[in-house]
Amino acid sequence: MVKTPVFKGSCTAIITPFDEHGIDYERLKANLAMQYENGSAAVVVCGTTGEAATLSGEEHSELIRVSVNACRGKMKVIAGIGSNNTALALRNAENAKYIGADAVLMVTPYYNKTSQRGLVEHFQYVADRVDIPIILYNVPSRTGIGIAPETYRILSEHPNINGVKEASGNFSQIAEMRSLCGENLFLWSGNDDNTVAMMALGALGVISVASNLLPGQVAKLCELCLQGDYPAASELFQRYTALFSALFIETNPIPVKAAMQLLGLDSGKLRLPLTEIGEEHLKTLRSVMRDVGLHV
Repeated sequence: MVKTPVFKGSCTAIITPFDEHGIDYERLKANLAMQYENGSAAVVVCGTTGEAATLSGEEHSELIRVSVNACRGKMKVIAGIGSNNTALALRNAENAKYIGADAVLMVTPYYNKTSQRGLVEHFQYVADRVDIPIILYNVPSRTGIGIAPETYRILSEHPNINGVKEASGNFSQIAEMRSLCGENLFLWSGNDDNTVAMMALGALGVISVASNLLPGQVAKLCELCLQGDYPAASELFQRYTALFSALFIETNPIPVKAAMQLLGLDSGKLRLPLTEIGEEHLKTLRSVMRDVGLHV
């Protein structure tokens, strides 16, 4: 079984620009164009950063459709389809394939959680029924459940399960997973502040929040790592380390939307239950952005 990675380099977990009427699709297309012009290899739509939990079914489909049409021939489009309802995850995956997404991102089931056996059956159920590359998403800080290395090994044997966005921060388990799975399961960093370390372990890039602001810099960081120039990558990484941290000073995507506004990029409104960034955190964010050379 030979698998080809969905992308290499920087993939932006793109924000969804909401307005009082719904989604501002013209702003979305402008944001996608900025990503392409600055070297991003792919985008994730309908993900955590895109406030997917607040999207209606119609909005979810339209967001994918607009993104696919805007990115065709330019960047890969990966659609978030995860759910704690396995049947709904399948319907979302089928819909994403029909619309033309290049791959789907499938998070572990949240709230009701499950066992490791349940994770295997949940992911395999979808992978067996829709022929589209699936990127697993491991983010136990949000979902309350993580994927164990042996579970990764089992899942890696499925031809439609392409890789994983790893946001656990557990480098020991990530190294074990790499040892068990090899090239049967590609790896991407799910945290900007883990990018260089994870690419040293064999990750092919990052699914990034920071690249909403810094698409060119994040793309360059990944390029340096892929070239094996880790001294230069580390130097670039250290320049933005404080910003990577500040973008999580409150729940994502609250800070990144605020940061985009500070740069004059219209990121739109947040949807409840998310609320605007607190004043003290906004001051901290602005200060960090100035320190890394952003003009705010």
